[in-house]
Amino acid sequence: MFEALRHLAGRVWWYPHDEDHDNVQGGVAVIAGRAGTVVVDAGNSPSAARRIQAAIAAAELPPARQLIYTHHHWDHVWGACAWPEVEIIGHRAGARVLAAEARRPWSHRYLRAEVEADPRLGPSFRARAWAMPDWEGFAVLPPHTEFDDVLTLPSGVEVRHVGGRHAEDSTVVAVPDSGVLLLGDCFYAPPFHLREPGDGYDAGLVELLLDEYAGYDWHVDSHHRPRSARELRDVIG
Repeated sequence: MFEALRHLAGRVWWYPHDEDHDNVQGGVAVIAGRAGTVVVDAGNSPSAARRIQAAIAAAELPPARQLIYTHHHWDHVWGACAWPEVEIIGHRAGARVLAAEARRPWSHRYLRAEVEADPRLGPSFRARAWAMPDWEGFAVLPPHTEFDDVLTLPSGVEVRHVGGRHAEDSTVVAVPDSGVLLLGDCFYAPPFHLREPGDGYDAGLVELLLDEYAGYDWHVDSHHRPRSARELRDVIG
């Protein structure tokens, strides 16, 4: 059963993250437009993508025409192969990583072997196995359209590379006419297998973005509920 989309502001809707952190399913933004819907992040699996598609149809929004990756991590891109006829947009650095990821022999056996070789991969790779009951038709898809710094789509959606320690290709997506800034995971600590003691949120990046996008009503990261600028500052502070 799919979750219903939640209207956030203007033409932006939100498919909520999974409250069970072991499932590692982030929220997905849906930005409606006359020429088609823009989806921000693909879901963590083809089955998750199909649930999001069902929610879009139930809300009677236009079909997806563009899909933006906020970064290359699996829980944001593994659903892409289930989005038909969309243009995938992502940062050039992430495209290089995903091209290599696409060549790996993904299967449950491969996941187990990788964890045996490096136990720190356990939380991520067990979540991948949970998300993927089978691998039929699965493929990792690099973006069709790559960008370096800033890209403004014909729909008015602004895509901006910000980097950070969580992922070198971290990208934020702004919807100026709706007052929504989609942050992905950009200010998070590095992934678990790369994390060092003392690693935490990147408060400096958050402050920079809150200042540069002052006046936006919603600042939305992938694994929490949508928050106002004040709420986000309280979390970081």
